[in-house]
Amino acid sequence: MSLFDAQTPEPPRPLAERMRPRTLDELLGQDELVGSDRALRSAIEAGTAGSLILWGPPGVGKTTLARLIADSSGSLFEPFSAVLSGVKDVRAAVERAEHARRVDRQTTLVFVDEIHRFNKAQQDAFLPHVESGNIVLVGATTENPSFSVIGALLSRCRVVQLQPLDDEAIAALCDRALNDPERGLGERALSFGPGARDALVAFAAGDGRRALTVLEAVATTVDDGATITLDAVEEGVQSRTLAHDKSGDHHFDLLSALHKSLRNSDVQASVYWLARILEAGADPMQAARRMVAMAAEDIGLADPMALQIATSALVAFQNLGLPEGRLPLTQAVIYLAGAPKSNAVASAIGEAAREVREGKQHGVPTRLRNAPTKLSKELGHGDGYRYAHDEPGGVADLDCLPDDLVGREFYRPGEWGFEAKMRERLAEIGRRRGVR
Repeated sequence: MSLFDAQTPEPPRPLAERMRPRTLDELLGQDELVGSDRALRSAIEAGTAGSLILWGPPGVGKTTLARLIADSSGSLFEPFSAVLSGVKDVRAAVERAEHARRVDRQTTLVFVDEIHRFNKAQQDAFLPHVESGNIVLVGATTENPSFSVIGALLSRCRVVQLQPLDDEAIAALCDRALNDPERGLGERALSFGPGARDALVAFAAGDGRRALTVLEAVATTVDDGATITLDAVEEGVQSRTLAHDKSGDHHFDLLSALHKSLRNSDVQASVYWLARILEAGADPMQAARRMVAMAAEDIGLADPMALQIATSALVAFQNLGLPEGRLPLTQAVIYLAGAPKSNAVASAIGEAAREVREGKQHGVPTRLRNAPTKLSKELGHGDGYRYAHDEPGGVADLDCLPDDLVGREFYRPGEWGFEAKMRERLAEIGRRRGVR
């Protein structure tokens, strides 16, 4: 036999691929969706699940579920990645599906991994074929499909949200892989030492693929029959990659957690979520901008210094960068969390904006109009205007709202911090203006 006749053996498949669940009963961590009494499971087993968008973080079973749906319905499984495929590939897949339906009377499930990466034209290419039933479309996405999938396609698919795997599911997955002699590492008679499995579960952070990838890497460093130690797992992990996506839900969830912790005056949580954002590699300027917005929205005039401190922290970070820039951001976070809170400023502009959008379009009262010309003066522009600096206390008895809105309150100061003084000041202004 020549060298050319010898066939190179196929490389072994990754452990995560070998351990892919073969039945719905093997699928861990998604009982709320495909448990024994769930509607989706019944639909899958009946072959009537239809077109779906599977939405969830990495490593929770989106691809596996798509394969199980195809198997249950006896459909052909046509997978391709939105990262590598274009409109031409979509059309080719559809043509194959039409041929299979026409010639073999067989349905094709087209599985699009990372469907959020398809542009509008690529997504549009599926529309007529999903609507006609030529294909069953199952898309997988880590992004919120409301933002990443076109409305026309979204209306033709059911959105199914998968959750990160809980610790119990990750632990069970690791044990299954370690003990399965057919697909896993069972023939090697390995076992977990104290704390090793817990460390692996913590590192996985809900991602089953990540857990099995690290387990496989650690297994290559030990002999058959060995005990996998905590040190071995920590060495295999090396450094933890925190869950984060620069433009998706994880990113905005972290910003939301920071904002809501600041609003609720929870200093410790605010510092924690800022650290999560920084350590995950997110753009710190987005956190800084969120803090500036929060200072105006949720503190306002209860503490006028809050906006200045948040803005100063933003500027300081621009000048310092990382790592020093973390300090002014943290200082601002602590100050904002501890400051008295008021949403009176946000409420004021919101209510005024609604009045402008939905109410009568009032003209500017003649007493407030500019009178730069003789004609404008003859028309009465400026009549009745009183110059505030000439009045006692610097306040004139003059209504500046349109006549129909006189007496309307948009800004209602709160009772905390500086706004308590603002309340007293506005009451004094009202008395000087003769407002009751």
